[in-house]
Amino acid sequence: MSQKPSVNWLTDLTIFQVNRLAAHSDHSYYATLKEAQRGEPMSMRHSLNGEWKFHYSVNPDVRPADFFKTEFQCGGWGNITVPGHIQLQGHGQPQYVNTIYPWDGHNDIRPPEIPQDKNPVGSYVKYFTLPTKMEGMPLYISFQGVESAFFIWLNGEFVGYSEDSFSPADFELTPYLIEGENKLAVEVYQRSTGSWLEDQDFWRLSGIFREVYLYTVPKIHVFDADVRPEVDSTLKKGTVKVHLKLIGENNDSRVMAELFDADGRLTGSADASNSGGTVNISIEVDGPELWSAEKPYLYKVLFQVYDSGGNLVEVVPLKVGFRRFELIDKVMLLNGERIVFKGINRHEFNCRTGRAITNEDMLWDIKTLKRNNINAVRTSHYPNQTFWYELCDEYGIYVIDEMNLETHGSWQKMGTVEPSWNIPGNKPEWRDIVMDRAISMYERDKNHPSILIWSCGNESYAGEVILNVSKYFKSQDSNRLVHYEGVFHNRDYQDASDMESRMYAKPEEIEMYLAENPQKPYISCEYMHAMGNSVGGMYKYTALEKKYPMYQGGFIWDFIDQSLVKKDFYGNDFLAYGGDFGDRPTDYGFCTNGLVYATRIESPKMQEVKYLYQNFRLTPQKGGTVITNESLFSTGHDCLLNVVLFREGKELSKQHFEVFVAPKTKVFIEHQLQEELIEDAGEYCIHSSLILKESTSWAEAGYEIAFGQHVFEVQTVTPAKMVGELRVVKGDVNLGIHGEDFTIMFSKQVGSLVSMNYAGREMISFPPYPVFWRATTDNDRGFGLSYLSGVWLAATVARRHVAFDVIERRDSVQVAFTYKFSIHHDIQVRTIYSVFADGSIGVKSSYKGAEGLPRMPIFALSFKIPADYDNLKWYAMGPEENYSDRANGARLGIFEHTVQANMSAYLMPQESGNRTGVRWVEVTNKKGQGIKISSGNKPIECSLSPYTALELENAQHAFELPNRHYTVITIAGRQMGVGGDDSWGAPVHDEYLIHANENMEFDFKIQRM
Repeated sequence: MSQKPSVNWLTDLTIFQVNRLAAHSDHSYYATLKEAQRGEPMSMRHSLNGEWKFHYSVNPDVRPADFFKTEFQCGGWGNITVPGHIQLQGHGQPQYVNTIYPWDGHNDIRPPEIPQDKNPVGSYVKYFTLPTKMEGMPLYISFQGVESAFFIWLNGEFVGYSEDSFSPADFELTPYLIEGENKLAVEVYQRSTGSWLEDQDFWRLSGIFREVYLYTVPKIHVFDADVRPEVDSTLKKGTVKVHLKLIGENNDSRVMAELFDADGRLTGSADASNSGGTVNISIEVDGPELWSAEKPYLYKVLFQVYDSGGNLVEVVPLKVGFRRFELIDKVMLLNGERIVFKGINRHEFNCRTGRAITNEDMLWDIKTLKRNNINAVRTSHYPNQTFWYELCDEYGIYVIDEMNLETHGSWQKMGTVEPSWNIPGNKPEWRDIVMDRAISMYERDKNHPSILIWSCGNESYAGEVILNVSKYFKSQDSNRLVHYEGVFHNRDYQDASDMESRMYAKPEEIEMYLAENPQKPYISCEYMHAMGNSVGGMYKYTALEKKYPMYQGGFIWDFIDQSLVKKDFYGNDFLAYGGDFGDRPTDYGFCTNGLVYATRIESPKMQEVKYLYQNFRLTPQKGGTVITNESLFSTGHDCLLNVVLFREGKELSKQHFEVFVAPKTKVFIEHQLQEELIEDAGEYCIHSSLILKESTSWAEAGYEIAFGQHVFEVQTVTPAKMVGELRVVKGDVNLGIHGEDFTIMFSKQVGSLVSMNYAGREMISFPPYPVFWRATTDNDRGFGLSYLSGVWLAATVARRHVAFDVIERRDSVQVAFTYKFSIHHDIQVRTIYSVFADGSIGVKSSYKGAEGLPRMPIFALSFKIPADYDNLKWYAMGPEENYSDRANGARLGIFEHTVQANMSAYLMPQESGNRTGVRWVEVTNKKGQGIKISSGNKPIECSLSPYTALELENAQHAFELPNRHYTVITIAGRQMGVGGDDSWGAPVHDEYLIHANENMEFDFKIQRM
C-alpha cells in the first residue's frame, strides 16, 4: 500500500494503522530442533534496544519534518534510551490524571480532535547494519509498545503508521533495505485519536516504551498458531486442536506436531499437509494433567515445518495447558470446581522508568503474588508484555486480559454519570478502531492457559461498539468468558458481560445483589482501594466467598504505587506524585494505591491480604490444629505443619507434622501440648503455620503460606507489692515525687506530668495530653474527616485543665488532672497518674462523652521523649502495623525495630505504625536504657513515631517533615479503623468508629528500663 503519510491521520478515525501486519500469536521459532530444545534466544531476531538519536518538539509545528530523509543529518542530536519514556529522559513533563482527559481546561475539544499546541513529538533515528545471518531473507520490525501513535520510515521511504499504545505493531522492511548502513526513523506523537481511548488512571507519558527488534523468517514460516488444549466434561479426555497459518513457500509443505509432558516424555503426535496456507492438526491425550494456579502443569507442543523436499525449515515450541473453564448453573468453574479469584489489579510500573518495565520487575511481581496467596491478576487496563503472560502460565496466576480501552472522562465528570458525548458508545465511526484493539489483544494472547477471561476494557460506559467486542471474543473463543463492568451503568447492554462485575460496591450492596435471584456470578473487578493506609474491613468481602457460591472473589485496586523518582530542591531523590512535575490538570496523590510501594517493597497492607487470601485455614487449640482446605486441587502435601508454643512471647516448644488434606475438606492434626510446659501462670499462644517443605520458583523452603493462632491464659499472676519509700515535695506550682534514684514531677501550671527523671536521665520532652486527632489517612481525606470531625483537631491542640487532685497512700501517690474542651461543655477527660515506690507510673485516662458531637478519630494520650530512645521491642499484634479493622493477618508475638522503621512509607505522610493488642512495648536507647509501657486491664493500641500527628498532617511529602528530634509516643484506648471500601467517600465501618457520646477509659503502666 503506497500512501503519503499525513499528520491528519492523528484525528482520522478510519486510519489507525497503515501497512501494519495482521495481528498474530507471539511465539518463538527456530531454524533447528537443537536450538528449539535448548530454548536459547531466537537467532532470527535482532534487538534494536539501546541508544537512539533523538529530537524533542513541543508540538507538530516545530518538529523537524524531514528528519527521516537519508540526507538529513542528525549527528548533533542527543540520545534517548529505547525502551523508555520521553518524559522520563529529560523532555517535557510527566502528567498524572485519573478520569479527566489531560487537556481538560487547556483545549476546548471533543473527540476525535486532539490538542494542536500541546502534542509533543519525539523524532527517533536508529542506524543499523543488517546482521550477516539475516542477509538475503525477508526482514520485519516489531514495536512492542509505542505511545500513542507513530510513523516509520526506512532509508527515507515511508513504511507505515500505527496507533494503540499497548499492542505490538509489526511492519515489513524488505523493500526498503539497502546494503550497509540503514537509517530507521520513527516519529512518535503523544496525542492521537487513540488518546481518547486511553484515558486510564495512570501517568500520561509517551515514546517507544517497550522493546523494538528486527526479525526474519525462514522460507516457510508459522505466522500464526492457534493452539487449543481442550478437556471434555469428564476431565479425562484431552484434545489439542491446532490451526496454523503459514506464509512463504507453502507448496507441498507439511507440519509435524509433537506433544511432550512436563518431564519431556512424548505423549502424542500428528502431522498434516499445508492446504492453502493453513494447517489443521489434532492430538488426543488420555488423562491429561490439568493446569490451574495451584498446579500450573504445562505441556509443550513442538511444531516442525518441512518443505516439499522433506527438509526441516522451522521449529516452533509452544507451552500449553489443559484446563476447562465454564459457566454452569450461574457459577464459574475451573476443571469442574467453583473458582474464587483472590486477585489484584496491576499496572506495569517502575518508579524510575514508568511503564518501561524489565523482566526482573515482572519476576519480582509474580513471585510477590505467589508469596502472598494472590491467585489472579487483571491487566488494568491494557494488554501487558508477553513475558508477563508466560510467567502467569508458568507460576500459576489466573488472568483477566483487558484490552486497551478506557474513555472514563467522556461520560463521568466528578463522579456524575453524564454520557452525552460518551465514546465509543453507539457511534459506528468508532467501531473499527475499537475492534482493532480487541483483535490485536486476542490474536497475540490466545494461547496462554492463564487467561481465563477476556475484558472489553475499563470504564467506557456501554453501547453497541463494546457489545460487538464482546460478541467478537465469544465468536472466537468458547473456552473463556467475557467481562465488562460498564454494563452496570446501562443495562440495555447486559449481554456484553458473562458476569456481574462492579467496582467498589459495599459488602451489603453485594449481598443485596446475591440475595435477589441473581442471573450472573459476581466478581468485584475493583475493590479495597488500597490508597495509603487502607485495606481495613477486607474480611467483610472475603467472608462472602463462603456464604454465596455466586460470589467469586475480586481484584484489589491495586498492586503497586505509581510514584516517580524526582529530585527535591537540594538534589535528593524523592518519590513524586501528580502535580510534583508542574503538571496541570492533575489528580495529585491518587496514583498511590498499591499493596506494594513504588520501590517494590511490600507495604504493611500486604500482611492482611496474604492472610485473608490463604487457601488453608488453620485453627489451633491445645490439643491440635484443624486445617480447613479451601483449595480447588491442592492437598498441602508439599507443606509441613509447624506448631510453636509461646509463653509471654517467648518460644517454649516447636513441632512439625506431615500434612495431607483433600480439597474442600478439613482434618484435625493432634499435637497435644506437654502439660509441664503450661504450668506457669501467664499468657500462652500457639502459632500454627504451613511452611513449604522444599524450595519453589517463588519461595525458599520453610516459607510460610498459611497461619493461625490461639491465645489462652493460665491463672492470673498476683502483682508483687512495691517496696521502698516515696518523698513528696509540694511546691507552689510543682509536685515532686522522689524515690530511689528517680524524680517524677507534675505541674499545676502546665496541667500534666512534666518530668520522669531516672538516674539523671530526663524522659519527658513534651508532657502527655489527651489527643483526639490522628494524621488523616488518604481514606480519611477522601471521606472528608477534617470537615466532618475537625472539632476533635481543635480539642487536641486546645484544652483547659480545671482540676488538680493529689491523694497520698502508703505505697503510692495519686495525681489527677481533669480537662475540659471548648468544643462541648459536657465532655471531659480525667487522667490519673499513680506513682509507685519503684518509680513506675500507673496511668488511667477516662473520657466522659456527650451527645451531638461527630465521630472521634482517636482517644489517646501522647507525649514526647528524647530521640535517642528509638529502639522498639513489642509484645503485641504484629509484625506489621495493624488497626482495629485490619488485624486479621497480625499475630501475637515479640517484634523489634526502630522508631524510624515503624513509620510506613506511604507517599503522603499520614497515620501509620499503629499496633493493636499491645501488652507491652519497650523504648530504649543504644545502651538499653529507657521505658517500658505495659497495658493494664486490657491490651491497648500504640504508635511510636518521629513526628506528631500535626507534623504529619501538615506535610504533603516525606521531605517536608522536620528533622527528627523526638520519639512521639501515642497510647490509645481506641483508634478508629482505616477503612478501604473506597478512598473518595466510604466511611470506616460502624463497628470500627468511635462515637463521641460513649464513655471510655484505658490504663497502662510506665516503668524504667
